[in-house]
Amino acid sequence: MSGAAGCQGGGGGGGERGHRWRRPWKLLALGLLSASSVLAAAPGAGAMSKEEKRRLGNQVLEMFDHAYSNYMEHAYPADELMPLTCRGRVRGQEPSRGDVDDALGKFSLTLIDTLDTLVVLNKTKEFEEAVKKVIKDVNLDNDIVVSVFETNIRVLGGLLGGHSVAIMLKEKGEYMQWYNGELLHMAKELGYKLLPAFNTTSGLPYPRVNLKFGVRHPEARTGTETDTCTACAGTLILEFAALSRFTGTSIFEEYARKALDFIWEKRQRSSNLVGVTINIHTGDWVRKDSGVGAGIDSYYEYLLKAYVLLGDDSFLERFNTHYDAIMRYISQPPLLLDVHIHKPMLNARTWMDSLLAFFPGLQVLKGDIRPAIETHEMLYQVIKKHNFLPEAFTTDFRVHWAQHPLRPEFAESTYFLYKATGDPYYLEVGKTLIENLNKYARVPCGFAAMKDVRTGSHEDRMDSFFLAEMFKYLYLLFADKEDMIFDIEDYIFTTEAHLLPLWLSTTNQTISKKNTTTEYTELDDSNFDWTCPNTQILFPNDPMFAQSIREPLKNVVDKSCPRGISRAEESLGSGPKPPLRARDFMASNPEHLEILKKMGVSLIHLKDGRVQLVQHAVQAASSLDAEDGLRFMQEMIELSSQQQKEQQLPPRAVQIVSHPFFGRVVLTAGPAQFGMDLSKHKAGTRGFVATIKPYNGCSEITNPEAVKEKIALMQRGQCMFAEKARNIQKAGAIGGIVIDDNEGSSSDTAPLFQMAGDGKNTDDITIPMLFLFNKEGNIILDAIREYEAVEVLLSDKAKDRDLEMENMDQNLSENDSHKQNAEEATSASQDVGAVSEEPEEGESSDVTDPDSLSPANADSDSVSISNQDSYVPGTDKAGAPEPACTRGDNQPQEQKTEAESNSKVNWDNKVQPMESILADWNEDIEAFEMMEKDEL
Repeated sequence: MSGAAGCQGGGGGGGERGHRWRRPWKLLALGLLSASSVLAAAPGAGAMSKEEKRRLGNQVLEMFDHAYSNYMEHAYPADELMPLTCRGRVRGQEPSRGDVDDALGKFSLTLIDTLDTLVVLNKTKEFEEAVKKVIKDVNLDNDIVVSVFETNIRVLGGLLGGHSVAIMLKEKGEYMQWYNGELLHMAKELGYKLLPAFNTTSGLPYPRVNLKFGVRHPEARTGTETDTCTACAGTLILEFAALSRFTGTSIFEEYARKALDFIWEKRQRSSNLVGVTINIHTGDWVRKDSGVGAGIDSYYEYLLKAYVLLGDDSFLERFNTHYDAIMRYISQPPLLLDVHIHKPMLNARTWMDSLLAFFPGLQVLKGDIRPAIETHEMLYQVIKKHNFLPEAFTTDFRVHWAQHPLRPEFAESTYFLYKATGDPYYLEVGKTLIENLNKYARVPCGFAAMKDVRTGSHEDRMDSFFLAEMFKYLYLLFADKEDMIFDIEDYIFTTEAHLLPLWLSTTNQTISKKNTTTEYTELDDSNFDWTCPNTQILFPNDPMFAQSIREPLKNVVDKSCPRGISRAEESLGSGPKPPLRARDFMASNPEHLEILKKMGVSLIHLKDGRVQLVQHAVQAASSLDAEDGLRFMQEMIELSSQQQKEQQLPPRAVQIVSHPFFGRVVLTAGPAQFGMDLSKHKAGTRGFVATIKPYNGCSEITNPEAVKEKIALMQRGQCMFAEKARNIQKAGAIGGIVIDDNEGSSSDTAPLFQMAGDGKNTDDITIPMLFLFNKEGNIILDAIREYEAVEVLLSDKAKDRDLEMENMDQNLSENDSHKQNAEEATSASQDVGAVSEEPEEGESSDVTDPDSLSPANADSDSVSISNQDSYVPGTDKAGAPEPACTRGDNQPQEQKTEAESNSKVNWDNKVQPMESILADWNEDIEAFEMMEKDEL
């Protein structure tokens, strides 16, 4: 998560912050230039009426109430709500989700994270009740290992934000008169519990700590890690400094500053970039790729905000130094692409992650509005294409990772761009976000994360940051000043959108303001902005400024295919030919083979007909050619991974459309290689479900009267999938759902697969067949037990909810709308393998994850790429691959037979498609970058 703050505080109360006025601040005062003044100057801008703004603000309040009340009713005191199964997520009682669960500490995470949101949304009575619950019920002394980073930004930040608004309300005299700093006492207790993580020689914290035992062995079950992410170690200063200044205990701010100082000292000096992962003991960069997204994002954010909150010039100097490097190497408008810290002209990947959506908001605080508008518009076009921002998407705007856990970063940047420009366009963007959340993510017990934006399927997950940030930013977007009970400009937002008062800048200043930055580098002071920009200067006589920047990007997602040209390639201009790109390579082209040889890349023909690509940097004609070769190999790896995904049948959707669900619950299903192709029947197949007898479907159906014109439910096992399909089709079923017989299986923890045929001709099977894991299947079975008649839709992608029926249902008892008693979670998976026959009872299927890459014959200067059993999409007459950029995302590929897909490539053929030399790697590209030891 990342949040941005405005350069706030310029309105009232600034006089007491004397030291921050040493230089002439021209505050960006996100409230200084009111939206109304801009709209008045721009009659053609399509201003939103005051009534519409008020309606949308009220809609945000209703949405928040829906999420918050369901958490309190069904989940509290658990850390999070599971909105599909209407219960709390308690760590240890649910299947482990890996690092995601490190945020859960059995300390009522969602309630603490939501405290100051309640006050922003004017829910002061609910806030007072929530604070009493936190004081009474929350225990911070649990024997549980948690993430230092997540606990800091969510729990410590939540307690400090709650304390900040509590003392504000108490001062106003109506609420919280009983409050005596109890939240601050809890924050201080938690701060001391996090301090043992800093017991390293570098000052960088361990990534995890035990709330009860710190990092002490063996009780703590942690403290042995060697690496942490840059953001994890560099996103502490706001909360720790605020804790020090609230309490007068300087140790917290000192530890956070030491960690920041160490990261700054270890930056790559020639590029001024930092890597994603660092060794906490040696300071060596473990992952040397650099960007503004996951793993680094909030490190940059906290440098600038630490200057705003604490007034220390060194933080601004460091931020400006990094920002110059970001705009020089990473920013390729409107894209933001990761590069190597030692070779910043070399792109490290061809995709972007959703966390970088915070960056336009940070650029607003910096005052660099043009690139903020450009990147934001690109992201908005991706959202309009997929309804939500996928966790990762390629440079041609296709899905790379299909999940969307309801992240708030884009809403955050939308809010700050609106406050900076006053452009009503951003109100329309916010309206789209509200509509999409209600249309696709809202379920009877809250809002469910999207497991796959392509199918619209859900995950049984509602993270605390959804309540802490999303509703805060959306409400502020539509709220006028008179709608607020306090001045938001008196506070700065942390990365979790918690509020810290700006008056902390002059309170308990126990830290020396020694400028440590210039000890490491000589800085050109002319490159630094020592003042926050004033929007009246940014937009002096052109209220249409933002629109003029956005206009060229309106169709960038749908109609263009940006190549993401590297800086090195761009610099060549009209000089020598640019380096050979992997997407253009043809193995039958002698010129291309010669270029490979020059780059130190050679082809090795294996006895079984396969070909490997190997690079030896020392064999390249020059260091520049070696660098081009390394880039070429990495592009090949990316293309291999991408095309492996594309050749898979995408997951399908099972949508419960009857009362009381009305399409609000979507289960991800595995497809079949036989029967109706749902991607070619957009309406899908809709019908009531019926359980067949025998339940395994392996013999003639004995209850055909119950199955006719229904969608048959059956259990996996004891015969082939195709045999089951033939039996239910004969009984008159219009479709079938096979439910896994392995108790507790879920697509949360197992890769989805496609059901293969039985080796015979399956053209006789005409009905659609889908596969659900046990936990997802149980949701339908439980619904049958509760409501008897359950209707579902089988489709390639979830369809619009039955809003007419849902509105009629509102006249029924309110209790009926919450009678979803499914006990287990549902989720979806992008990873689709293939299972050709049923394993015997008790036998589990071994499915290879197509996103998983592993090195083959890789050492410090040698990388191999081999082609194994890959299906190649169509090529043009010259043998070059078809363009990767298509109008639709992840268009279904024609599924070849097993014999065709397993055939080896004969390199003597005249047509040699590029895909035939792509690797069958089993490790992600970042792991390859970690292995790289050859500093060219």
